Order: sequence, then structure tokens, then C-alpha cells
Amino acid sequence: MTEPSHPSGNSDPTPQGNSAEPPSPGSADPGSAQGSAAYPPPGSPSVAGYPPPSAGYPPPGGQYPPSGGYPPHGGNPPPGGYPPPWGYPPPGYYGPPTPPPGYATSEEKNWALVAHLGGAAGAFISWGTFGWVAPLVALLAKGQQSPTVRAHALAALNFQLLWAILSFAAVIIGACLIWLILPGVLFLVPLIPIIFGMVGGARALDGHLYRYPMTVTWVK
Repeated sequence: MTEPSHPSGNSDPTPQGNSAEPPSPGSADPGSAQGSAAYPPPGSPSVAGYPPPSAGYPPPGGQYPPSGGYPPHGGNPPPGGYPPPWGYPPPGYYGPPTPPPGYATSEEKNWALVAHLGGAAGAFISWGTFGWVAPLVALLAKGQQSPTVRAHALAALNFQLLWAILSFAAVIIGACLIWLILPGVLFLVPLIPIIFGMVGGARALDGHLYRYPMTVTWVK
């Protein structure tokens, strides 16, 4: 039998519409050597995701290190708040108010002022006679619980007791000797417990125990 003759000018048996196109440079087979060298291209995401681990981004989960100064990922602080300096301190972090110098609490300071300034006020009202009342009240109210208040109350009490007796005697003697110049000086004796009581209160306000001059230790 005679084979059919092919049309002239077309020796390829493949149909004209099904001709295979050459592969592009970037679409090579990943399994081949050329494909493994070109995939992935520089700057593209790695297998573990974008960016690469060496780029300095936080690890998975957003757990920032404490030294970075940033709160953990999510925005909610841990129970109790962040410790300073990375966040606000938890409630009560700063503690109770600082007591004044020389006192354990503010109550001790108040009772010490009662002993000194109360003694000066009592001496002023009674002209030196009842300046010992306020220190005695401070001693009985708080002297057993606080050694600091006891020391202030005893110092004021011993001083006011002595000068209450001297002031009373000076007023009596001055009233009897009114016709002499001496009574004018005697009537100034009650000013001493008033002045020194105020000085003791100023020292107690700064947290210091005032040692009264011209005093005796009757009550210990």
C-alpha cells in the first residue's frame, strides 16, 4: 500500500494547537537542581514564615523579655500589675505613709505633742499651776503601749510638776508682798513652764526628745 503524503512545509506530527511552550526560568521543577537553587528567591518568606528568626522580632506568642520594657502580647497585665519600672505598681506597693522621724506611727507623734504643747497650754491657762495635767494624760493613755510617748510624757510631766509648785509659791508670795518690788519678779515665774513647754513641742514636732532644763526626775 502507498503511505499518504504529508503536507509540504509541515514535518512535525504534533498538532499545531498543542505545541509545548518552553518553561520559564522561574518555573523550574523544585526537585531539580535548577529549581532548588531558585526557590525561594532572595527576600521571599522562608518555610517557617516571615520574617526570618534572625530579624529580631519577638518569639511566637509575643513573650517580650522583661528587660525590653514592653508588656506581654495581648495588653492585659499579669495579676497584681507589672513590677516597676516596666509598669504601674500593684495596689499597696508604696506601703503605708512614712511615719515622722523619731516615731513609729503618727499616733505617737500626736501624743508627744499633747504632752509638751498641752503642758504649755495648761500652764498658760492656770498661770503655771496645772501644766502637768496634759503630760499625765498622755502618760496614762499611751505610755504603756509606746516607750517613745512615755519618754516624752515623763520629761514634760517632771518639768511641769516642778514649775507648777514654784509658780504657785511665787504667786502666793507675790500676793503677800505686794508692797515690795519682789512680787513683780515672782509673777513672771509662771512664764517659764509656758515657754519651755512650747520649745519642747517644737522639738517633738521634729521627732526629737527635748531635755528640759531646770527640772527634777520625780516620776520614772
